[in-house]
Amino acid sequence: MIAPTEVQPASKEFWLRVARTVLTSRAIDRIEEQEMTPKGLVTYQFSARGHDLAQAILSEMITHPHDGATCYYRSRPFVLGQGLTAEEAFRGSLARSGGMTDGRDIGVVHLLRRRERGTVLPASGDVGAQYSPGAGWAQSVQYYAKTLSDKNYEGAISVALGGDGSTATNGFWAALNIATTLELPMLFFIEDNGFGISTVSDFQTPGKNIAKNLAAFTNLELFECKGYEPVDAEKNIRAAVEYVRTWQGPALIRLEVPRLSGHSFVDTQSYKSPELRKTEESHDPLPKLEAFLTKNLISATEWSVLVDEVESQVRGASDRALAAPIPDTSIVTKHVFSPEVQSSEEGPRSSAPGPRMNLQDAVRKVLEVELEANPKLLIFGEDVGAKGGVHGATVDLQIRYGADRVFDTSLSEEGIIGRSVGMAISGLKPVPEIQFRKYADPATEQINDCGTMRWRTLSKFSAPMVVRIPVGFGKKTGDPWHSVSGEAVFAHTIGWRIAYPSNTDDAVGLLRTALRGDDPTFFFEHRALLDTSQARSNYPGDEFTLPFGKARLHREGTRATVVTWGAMVDRAAQAAEGLDVEILDMRTIVPWDKEAVLKSVKKTNRVLVLHEDNWTCGLGGEIAATISQEAFTCLDAPVERLATADCPVPYNTTLMDVVVPTVQRIREKLEQLVVF
Repeated sequence: MIAPTEVQPASKEFWLRVARTVLTSRAIDRIEEQEMTPKGLVTYQFSARGHDLAQAILSEMITHPHDGATCYYRSRPFVLGQGLTAEEAFRGSLARSGGMTDGRDIGVVHLLRRRERGTVLPASGDVGAQYSPGAGWAQSVQYYAKTLSDKNYEGAISVALGGDGSTATNGFWAALNIATTLELPMLFFIEDNGFGISTVSDFQTPGKNIAKNLAAFTNLELFECKGYEPVDAEKNIRAAVEYVRTWQGPALIRLEVPRLSGHSFVDTQSYKSPELRKTEESHDPLPKLEAFLTKNLISATEWSVLVDEVESQVRGASDRALAAPIPDTSIVTKHVFSPEVQSSEEGPRSSAPGPRMNLQDAVRKVLEVELEANPKLLIFGEDVGAKGGVHGATVDLQIRYGADRVFDTSLSEEGIIGRSVGMAISGLKPVPEIQFRKYADPATEQINDCGTMRWRTLSKFSAPMVVRIPVGFGKKTGDPWHSVSGEAVFAHTIGWRIAYPSNTDDAVGLLRTALRGDDPTFFFEHRALLDTSQARSNYPGDEFTLPFGKARLHREGTRATVVTWGAMVDRAAQAAEGLDVEILDMRTIVPWDKEAVLKSVKKTNRVLVLHEDNWTCGLGGEIAATISQEAFTCLDAPVERLATADCPVPYNTTLMDVVVPTVQRIREKLEQLVVF
């Protein structure tokens, strides 16, 4: 460990840059609090007063070209130190054009592509969601340096800023587990002001001190200091950063800081006693910084000149931001997905048919080919390494490509997806596995943040990954935990593409397209199709791809259309034996092929929308509504739906057949439909 007393003192130039950042932050906060917010010009204001000195000091030390930082709503001083201008900050708060998000996101949800220092990854509006992406960035820089032998990444680190309240969240503990088990170059920068909004730290952390509580945590170096005392803060922050930068492992620094304003602009802090408010004011770091500088480095006159200069610059930035136009309304729905134009044609098949294989073997083959082709592709999740996956889709991949590229993770879906976000932003292509659809629930926060990232940042940032999830009922059993299909929830999650193949051929083409694409994608592998005859086909080759949003005509017919996907495709085919029924396999849920559906319905004049997800608010309702709206005059019968009942899938197979659409019930529905 590098003791704070062993660290070289900072230079005059260092302290003047810190002072400029703190003064800039204070001036912005004051103008927003006293002028803009009362007029309704700023609708979300989170002051950093009291936190600003420590963040400004930290920002001076995050200078490696591949340093990454994840932050939170009170982190503006840090981001200013990384290169955000005062005018950009104001434009963000005012929701004007020229801010970091052009009015799409709250001004304090920070982000910054690298300018002269590090990269500030897009923040989240969710408390604690910044930590596991930070762990992903830390693992990435280590991967680039050690596995890819890129010396440019040596010494790079990740830092995650957060308040003391955020240490109670799943995200914090997930990231802490990742960073310590892998000994990653990650710094947890915890600003402890004693409150989570109005909740005192007694209810956040036993004993009110997260650093003391983590004293027994293996592979974690701990630092503590008063973040409002210039010399104490600088020495300890520098020691913590240097410890992590020399790649000795992760560290956590707890900084005592006062929160001099309310949690947000509407918080009057009435829950604080006058005595506490007075104590906090005595810990204001700005007067302490002024006293330190004027005693040791500059004159009082020089300080006054600096204050006036910063005030003038910030006032000018405020005036220019107020004069800025509102964002362009014509592009407000743009940037949800990548701008790449996906071909409507299939990629090349092998000249000769490949071996016939199961769906899970085909998935493994595609992963193997893409691992070979792309050294930045990593596969991970629970049991995917030595075991080869509980479904066998990653068998022997770790043996061939090593534990740096195919590895097991802790039992934390939040950590799996959050880590993937940081990796993807760094330029890697993460391919995490979630063992079953239900198990993705703990990662909901990270999934939502990842999906909206491109839109929120106007494509400044994105996190393309492929999340593989086995879904649906099993060949021999169901149950409420492992048999969830649930695609409608993810279809409603903005920014994610969804593939749901029904056979080996489609699985190969769609998975390869997803792995080579630039959007976050869910790839659903139905449990009942992984190793069954109805899904088998010949391997189509190592360059075969399929476009998203193009349905497959599984069976031609003239009397009715069945629109379906996944395991229901084979059940529909069995049910349609002897009937003149057309079957459309959607193959992808986002986007879904509206054109093919309408074309088939206009041909057959009758339609059944069939899916395994439960009935209410399932995707079938969206498809049915679209048909009714755009092909109503072509219908000779009402649009019919058949789906799983609005209850969990039972463990008992007899009960399961009552809940999930069976061949018999599909047949009965089709027989009624074709004669309507």
